[in-house]
Amino acid sequence: MQTTTSQPMVKYSIKDLEKLTGIKAHTIRIWEKRYGLISPERTSTNIRFYSDRDLRKLLNVSILNRNGLKISNIVTMDADEIHERIMDISEAAYDSNNQIEHLILAMIEFDELRFEKVLSSTIIKMGFDETVTKVLYPFFDKVGVLWQVGTIYPAQEHFVSYLIRQKLSIAIDAQSLQTNHEAKTFLMWLPSNEWHELGLLFYNYLIRKNGFKSIYLGQSVPFEDIQAVVQKQNIDYFFTSVTTPLPQKKYEEFVEQIAHTFPNKTIFVSGYQVQEIKMDYPASVIPINKPDEFLSIIAQLKQSLQP
Repeated sequence: MQTTTSQPMVKYSIKDLEKLTGIKAHTIRIWEKRYGLISPERTSTNIRFYSDRDLRKLLNVSILNRNGLKISNIVTMDADEIHERIMDISEAAYDSNNQIEHLILAMIEFDELRFEKVLSSTIIKMGFDETVTKVLYPFFDKVGVLWQVGTIYPAQEHFVSYLIRQKLSIAIDAQSLQTNHEAKTFLMWLPSNEWHELGLLFYNYLIRKNGFKSIYLGQSVPFEDIQAVVQKQNIDYFFTSVTTPLPQKKYEEFVEQIAHTFPNKTIFVSGYQVQEIKMDYPASVIPINKPDEFLSIIAQLKQSLQP
């Protein structure tokens, strides 16, 4: 007799809900008590937790509330009416927070049609560049939060990664290869055992869009391979990303290793761990928290390189 195994139920803390919905924890608690909006469960050790159902409901409420509906009115609406209002907002309002929350809902529900519809309509309305910097990158920041605390399945991350990778690959391929021999070159890679590639792809797109060359090595590249490339190619800038949790000491050693091995080179480091780990970076290493920061630096680089 064949048996099937089900995925364990995802459990969210109230802080997880706050990070993902933008609704303050104390507001969530007030809505629980006053309106019975969601009902947390408790572990065997009496710790409160929330389910996917609670997250979906709060995301919907967040969208409606931010678009002018009072919480006292939202709680009287049935599921069909909420869904209808949400879809109307999705089509009419292109606030980036709305779109991010729609994408999170689609990810949780493995709803490819909804994900594609939201993403495509956002690109049409905002343009690809702004969609990348204002919607997709913040979206994956939130996915990173979910992944760090273990509250999404790997399958959910892979599901949305595949859909977004398709869009990014098309956009990168659409950029003409830089034929200017004087154009500066970025070497881009993820360190060993790092597989979260989408952030690096975002930055690869921005680099090529702004007229720089890039040598893109991708996921989990041994450091010896980076040294081998440098022996054969003239590299002007280095760009890497760290999302997978590392002890602070190991992260600092990794950053110091790059700076020491490639002196007098500018090194960019992005990823979730840049936000989580506080350290004094070597002078040659620039931590990047958001695409807007990098775009500002890229603009300065372009200006300094002009004759």
